[in-house]
Amino acid sequence: MEPLYVIKVGGAVVEDEQQLKQLIADFSQLKGKKVLVHGGGRRATKVAAALGIESKMVGGRRITDADMLEVVTMVYGGLVNKNVVAMLQAAGVNAIGLTGADLDVMRSHKRPLKDGVDFGYVGDVDYADGDKLSMLIEGGATPVMAPLTHDGNGTILNTNADTIAAEIAKALARHYDVTLVYCFEKAGVLRDADDENSVIPVITADDFSTYKTNGVISGGMIPKIENALNAIDNGVGRVLITHCTDLQATHGTTIL
Repeated sequence: MEPLYVIKVGGAVVEDEQQLKQLIADFSQLKGKKVLVHGGGRRATKVAAALGIESKMVGGRRITDADMLEVVTMVYGGLVNKNVVAMLQAAGVNAIGLTGADLDVMRSHKRPLKDGVDFGYVGDVDYADGDKLSMLIEGGATPVMAPLTHDGNGTILNTNADTIAAEIAKALARHYDVTLVYCFEKAGVLRDADDENSVIPVITADDFSTYKTNGVISGGMIPKIENALNAIDNGVGRVLITHCTDLQATHGTTIL
């Protein structure tokens, strides 16, 4: 099958002008078919604060009440997504910005109470439509996915961007040889958060359990690796976690 990259980049990168410019340049030079999935949580937190809306996180995931849902819809689906799309167009990439509601490419249900926590308008993905995404890709478009889905009944749902990337990678694995790359501001998964040279080269499911227990892996890295392992279990060829300047994932952490 033809190769395809699904690149997920964190909000810390797309919200920093210099890092974003470098990302756009690197992504535009990435040969072949590709999809970009972006976060934007820090910008959402900043906009929410300006509007007097408190941001609440549990286990690296945002609690989304009705007010916060409006903020993340504006920031993720509008401000961040369209800025990235416009910059990619300027770099010669025929990008199209999407949420899960567009073309019904990704549908979710509202997350039920979990350990007594009500996450509000947060979506757990039911399906991603790889056929529609591949139709866009084969037509010459490069999808740029915001971390928003919908429930099919008119409600937008805030959805973890790492999950979005994994579900897209899984859905496209029937059509392409997919490499899923999680890019952020670190060189990979670090054994010591303060030491960029402490990259863990390989993480298996057993390793992950151990690292969680001893606190080496915590916070937002937990759902990232959970999604990576799930993607590998569902036909995705390679999953890597690496620095945002290494889109072809020549270094970093490989998930097995």
